[in-house]
Amino acid sequence: MTTLLRALRPTLLPLVLGLPLTVQAADDIPREDRHYVGLLATALNHRSVGDGPEKKTWSNAATLVVGGHLTELFHAELRLGGGLSEGTLDDELSLDIEHYQSWYMGLHHPLTDYANIYGQFGFTHVSGSASLTKAGKAREDDPDDSSPYADQTGDFPDSDFSVSWIVGADLELAERTYLLVEGGRLFKDTGTGANSFQFSAGFRYEF
Repeated sequence: MTTLLRALRPTLLPLVLGLPLTVQAADDIPREDRHYVGLLATALNHRSVGDGPEKKTWSNAATLVVGGHLTELFHAELRLGGGLSEGTLDDELSLDIEHYQSWYMGLHHPLTDYANIYGQFGFTHVSGSASLTKAGKAREDDPDDSSPYADQTGDFPDSDFSVSWIVGADLELAERTYLLVEGGRLFKDTGTGANSFQFSAGFRYEF
């Protein structure tokens, strides 16, 4: 073992001595040269589905965020989301958001040295479906009755692309690690008029 340590000493010593300099250099990276990744738990609030604006339900998703700072104030990012649970209307219609992809340009403003508020605007592509539940199918199969959601089945939303926006705040918990809380609109279905809003919380790491 002693012989091995002696043999490795010329290689290990420069690495050990240079490690603090490497960490310090990484910490000195200006924000406009940083990229970031994040993971969010997202609640989706689907509104104006069906007969009127009072028809709404919730579903859940997970969102992966990948982006970068363009300047000290502006950033751009890509988001990839996948549905975790379905939403149900009146126990008759099931809404399933399978996945979505969003692209945003944003502006962030520092409140303190460790907290920021931000807003961003972009576009989202959504893939999902709407289908009758067992109760909805039973009602539709009844010759003396029918489900009011029978004509809502199929692709959800009808329009694949939509304008999206988000407002939020972040708090630096540790070196370049942030807690995020945000909300906004994920999409508006121009075919049916349905709106889906997104409310998220999670973490972002900058590097």
